[in-house]
Amino acid sequence: MSAHSPPPRSPFHGWVPALVTVAGSLAAMGVVAALGLWAAGAAGLPEGAFGPVLAAVLVLAVGGTVRLSGDAGGLADAEGGLTVIPLSVTLTGALVLGWCFLRPLRRRTAVGAPGPAGWAARVAVLWLPAVLGLALAARRTFEVPLGDDLLGDLGELFGVRPVAGFAADVLPTVLTGLVWLAGVLMVALLMSRGAPLPPGPARFRAGARPAARAVVGLLLASVAVALVVALVVAATRGRPAETFAVILLGLPNVAWPALTIGLGATWEGRVEGPFGLPMPRVLDEVLRTPDVSELNLGSLVEHDGGRWWWLLVAAAVLVAGAACFMAAASPAGVPPWQHAVRLAVALALAVLTIGSTARVSARIGLSVLGIGDLGEGLSGQVLLEPRLWGASGLALLWGLVAGFAGAWAVRGTGRRKR
Repeated sequence: MSAHSPPPRSPFHGWVPALVTVAGSLAAMGVVAALGLWAAGAAGLPEGAFGPVLAAVLVLAVGGTVRLSGDAGGLADAEGGLTVIPLSVTLTGALVLGWCFLRPLRRRTAVGAPGPAGWAARVAVLWLPAVLGLALAARRTFEVPLGDDLLGDLGELFGVRPVAGFAADVLPTVLTGLVWLAGVLMVALLMSRGAPLPPGPARFRAGARPAARAVVGLLLASVAVALVVALVVAATRGRPAETFAVILLGLPNVAWPALTIGLGATWEGRVEGPFGLPMPRVLDEVLRTPDVSELNLGSLVEHDGGRWWWLLVAAAVLVAGAACFMAAASPAGVPPWQHAVRLAVALALAVLTIGSTARVSARIGLSVLGIGDLGEGLSGQVLLEPRLWGASGLALLWGLVAGFAGAWAVRGTGRRKR
């Protein structure tokens, strides 16, 4: 072996950093989810239940599905369903995963597809059994107390012992977990300046990177604003544990729909029974009606006064800031119409993503001898979903206007990147 020959590679070359990437992201998600569940009172769950519930939260965070089930014998029926993503946990995992994934790539000097592709493949190979393990662990069954009302009397008379539980759908969870991983890695590569890419994708990244960074910054800024508001609420209005549970489990579930409402979007929903939307209270109040209700600037202002116009102001400031940032980060010579189109497309994709991930659907019900929804605390429904295409069209319009304005503003100050 010559003095200048490179040392032989270990058979574990690249696998240890990949393991650190996967383990680090899941550990960060687990810590945030565990603290959020603890703040929400999950420490009082029956013995051994906290672990499966934590696994279920992580499954939901990566886009997996958790099925609610019930068995109340031949004289009773139990049914339910749950569709929600704890986006605080998701965001934490995405940020840690993206940072760990990009760190080794920044040290590479060779440019080409095998580097990023091979590195992503290693991460995916280790990610697959981790998600599979979470899906298998996310299952638990509980006995449901019927209470002291008519439903309890019927249950005691006929010997009904209803049980309810949850279980992750393993195959859909694994598939959506891989899609989530691919999406995070692609966004990380798109936003990275130093990660090596082949010439074609590198040219695409050069054009799309300023808009991607601007819109991701916009989403993170909206979460930061919501965090400040939540901390003020926790300090001044009591019930801090409930507020911290929202912060740790679902702050983007509040911040990002609020951003779209500020842009003019309409969400539809309904709240029924003991369940509800935890923060802010006005959302629960607007949606607690016999029929599906609209949630937009108009309904918020009508219900709670003109102070909700601040959502429009906040959205305008955030979008304008993103437009100026994008224009300042773009090479000189890019015409304003290109800034407008790129920001419009990026903002519309962001709103589509918000609408797909922040929707909520939860339903649980119990009936004995056909008499249903009688037990207090046993039945309820929460529904919240956007008018997605209308929201996306508004995002396109905001992006076009803000993109033009931002390009001209930066051009006028002479601060465009050279």
